[in-house]
Amino acid sequence: MNILFFGPNGSGKGTQGSILKDKYNTPHVESGAIFRDNIGKGTELGTKAKEYIDKGDLVPDEITIPMILDRLKQDDCKNGWLLDGFPRNKNQAIKLDESLKEAGIDLDIVVEIILDREIAKNRIMGRRLCVNDNNHPNNIYIDAIKPDGDKCRVCGGDLKTRDDDQDEGAINKRHGIYYDADTGTLASAYYFKDLAAKEGSMKYIILDGAPSVKEVTTELVSKL
Repeated sequence: MNILFFGPNGSGKGTQGSILKDKYNTPHVESGAIFRDNIGKGTELGTKAKEYIDKGDLVPDEITIPMILDRLKQDDCKNGWLLDGFPRNKNQAIKLDESLKEAGIDLDIVVEIILDREIAKNRIMGRRLCVNDNNHPNNIYIDAIKPDGDKCRVCGGDLKTRDDDQDEGAINKRHGIYYDADTGTLASAYYFKDLAAKEGSMKYIILDGAPSVKEVTTELVSKL
């Protein structure tokens, strides 16, 4: 299964991706990790991407998409992958779709996790990151995944916060991009939704992100 994930920051898509990764032994491919890997290795594309990231700008599609395709062609992705964090706008969705088809890579399932914007913001501000695994769910405002004091509820590791998780202005900016249904990330999700309806070879799954992690996982697995 080749799966593309959509969901606002705070919706739990990273957590769900990690769960599916373990359940189906499928790589969870995150655009941010691809950037870090290319930058760390000093690749030509990574060097170019770093110039934009350092200025706080979005990395151009002509740099991002080749990095993503290169990752999806690696051996561990031959039996399926979960792509998260890209595309972020409709134009990128169109270019990704075209690039996947040109490369002969099928997109089987698109998952959209929906969540009220205010709830998503509160979840972000309460999020705590485990130093051992950022996908271990810990949130001081959600009883079901509330950490054990200042320790990870999954492995007991130390917890930290991301500075931008505590910056309401930064959160609003990120969500402004995601919830923009005309040109933003939701527009890219809706592009694939329309494509699924037209072509019929792709499944589009909508999940309510408000329930507990376990409940969302149960619904997701039942729909795959």
